[in-house]
Amino acid sequence: MSGWQGLALLMFRQVRAELTRMVDAGALGREPGPDANSAAWLVWHVARGQDRNLSELAGLPQVYVEQGWAARFGRPADPSDTGYGHTPAEAAAFRGAGAPGAAVLLGYLDAVHDRVEGYLAAAPAGDLARTAPSPTLGTAESVEVRLAAQLADSLAHVGQLGLLGLLGLLGLLGLLPD
Repeated sequence: MSGWQGLALLMFRQVRAELTRMVDAGALGREPGPDANSAAWLVWHVARGQDRNLSELAGLPQVYVEQGWAARFGRPADPSDTGYGHTPAEAAAFRGAGAPGAAVLLGYLDAVHDRVEGYLAAAPAGDLARTAPSPTLGTAESVEVRLAAQLADSLAHVGQLGLLGLLGLLGLLGLLPD
């Protein structure tokens, strides 16, 4: 795949690799404080944003609803439930006993990535200029703007996960204040 589709796919693959690495490293329970988002919530949120955006761009139902992932997360099958605007109490559902396991998170990441790959493989060269409405957000932006915003959000959250990993390491070494 070449052109903008190949570049976008390369970036989405990198995000997926980093998320998978963090899940495999056992970072899911890490959080910097009681009101901060857990690593599990961050991984879920990134996957939800990609699912919503790429499914809407492809004109397909979200895999979260269509393939029953909402139930596996113990959440309602609500296409707008992406974590955007979650209160600390809502995000807390991803901590402790309510936290999804690594297998569920990785399975959902794989399902979402299949959707990403499918959209990018089929997207015509001129698709970046197409206006793509979002029924869940009630907005209409170009495909280019939506992809750029989704990748920027994904990369920002990958950075947050990296910080959680660093904090975990510093804690193990006894280098964090109590």
